[in-house]
Amino acid sequence: MKRFKNILYVADPSGLVLQAFHHAVGLAERNNARLTVVMVLEHLPSYLMRPAPDKLRQVQRNELQAALDRLCAWVSHRVKVEARILEGKPFLAVIREVIRNECDLVVKSVDDDDSTKALLFGSTDMHLLRKCPCPVWLIKSTDPSSIRRVMACVHFNELDPSGRDTDEPLNRMILELAGSLARQEASELHIAHAWEAMGENVLRGSRTDADEEEVNSYVREVGHRHRLWLERLLRKSRQWIGPGAYDSLKRKTHVVKGPPDEVILKIVHVLRVDLIIMGTVARAGIPGIFIGNTAETILSKIDCSVLAVKPRDFVTPVTCES
Repeated sequence: MKRFKNILYVADPSGLVLQAFHHAVGLAERNNARLTVVMVLEHLPSYLMRPAPDKLRQVQRNELQAALDRLCAWVSHRVKVEARILEGKPFLAVIREVIRNECDLVVKSVDDDDSTKALLFGSTDMHLLRKCPCPVWLIKSTDPSSIRRVMACVHFNELDPSGRDTDEPLNRMILELAGSLARQEASELHIAHAWEAMGENVLRGSRTDADEEEVNSYVREVGHRHRLWLERLLRKSRQWIGPGAYDSLKRKTHVVKGPPDEVILKIVHVLRVDLIIMGTVARAGIPGIFIGNTAETILSKIDCSVLAVKPRDFVTPVTCES
């Protein structure tokens, strides 16, 4: 069962958006983890700091420190908590803090108004999803205080030339995190997998003379292969999570034919999923720049919180300042 040891909570500068904070505190408490609460003081252009830049900067620091002190005072009797002001560009400051202190989870509130959705891919949140080396949990401020339904999205790469299940390490991380959170929150755990039969549309097109029954048989075979794969993965996950813990989970699997983004978004909507856990890095060997097209589509359209996971061998392009 996945346990967190060092959680980093990125606080809203106002200190008033508390939904994500409550989740971070509860998770730290249940895991006996250390909680670091940070706010980021951005470096503003000098012309905005006139006529007294040093005094203005000190006022900003004092305001952030006061907000941090209030947050920590509320929970210091429950968890080991430390407050820290970071400086610089927010996503860089947060990732460098993760690297320096070997944090194993970042928790942050995300705005969910229409204007923010339109600007999401230029935001601190998207930079963290792309480049942060540890899992990132982005929590909507309007989400319910309790997590009722967790959904883990797993992927099977049939085309790997080695014949190995190259996605298994990432799927393991996703399932361990999902199982741990679902158990701690007493939530339903939904495990979703979308599949497609490559070339089906071409085979069914008018330009081929493929027999319809042969195409149907091919599609059924592909679906059967994916269902068997998921059954094997879940048997392994029972050992990864622990038989007792796994058997106690309220689990349901969804193996659905269709484009992954459409399938996942539909399941999220129909089930009213509170938290989706998914991998985000698409291309091995490229250090942390790209999010897969499927993941990017889902992240731009979902209306729930997301916990994004990267492979263990992921290397962030961000380095600590000297």
